[in-house]
Amino acid sequence: MKETLIAVFEENGLVAAFAIVGIATYLSYVLSDKLTKGRLHGSAIAIILGLFLAYLGGVQTGGEKGLADIQMFSGIGLMGGAMLRDFAIVATAFGANLEELKKSGWNGVISLFFGVGISFVVGGAVAMAFGYTDAVSVTTIGAGAVTYIVGPVTGTAIGAASDVITLSIAAGLVKSILVMIGTPFIAKFIGLDNPRSAMVYGGLMGTTSGVAGGLAATDPKLVPYGAMTATFYTALGCLLVPSVFFLLLRALLG
Repeated sequence: MKETLIAVFEENGLVAAFAIVGIATYLSYVLSDKLTKGRLHGSAIAIILGLFLAYLGGVQTGGEKGLADIQMFSGIGLMGGAMLRDFAIVATAFGANLEELKKSGWNGVISLFFGVGISFVVGGAVAMAFGYTDAVSVTTIGAGAVTYIVGPVTGTAIGAASDVITLSIAAGLVKSILVMIGTPFIAKFIGLDNPRSAMVYGGLMGTTSGVAGGLAATDPKLVPYGAMTATFYTALGCLLVPSVFFLLLRALLG
């Protein structure tokens, strides 16, 4: 039975990868509902679980691709590769409506650029505080502070090392969890109780899963508005950070 299952996984790697990720995602949402009453979004638990499994895979094989280094899970490497990752980003962007974004006015647009810039500067400063001085590493970790999607996209584009890309994902994950947990507590103090403020909040925070989870715990009716600008935030980060921000940092750091 065991040998048969392993053979099926090895011969149908990509299908097995979809099944494994689907089961892990389902379990994550169950844990989110049962243990945190939805305050910690299921996507965040799924990411933590994925990073943990990648760590176990790396320890087990001494490889560089985490769980994908184990032959029967090799399909996960294809599923998480650049091609399907970029498809996922494009699909997310298609879910946003430009006309709806316009309703937030200039405040929404400014919040997007302000949010991406501030997150990048804070992430870059933390990277330099921990000893990173080259433009590629600082840009990649700064990109991770924008979101955990912008980090690996940027790192891959400018040739960052795999450990730096992993740090950028971790930085984005920490930000996402903080936004999820903190949003319900600060909502009352910052007037986060209407669609316009939700759009501005999504543009400032950026992380789609963090904003969606935080707003779901605050007022579920606000989720589409915050998630919409957060989606544009990710797209803007993928556009600006590997190009404009990287060139600026390279000019400053050499």
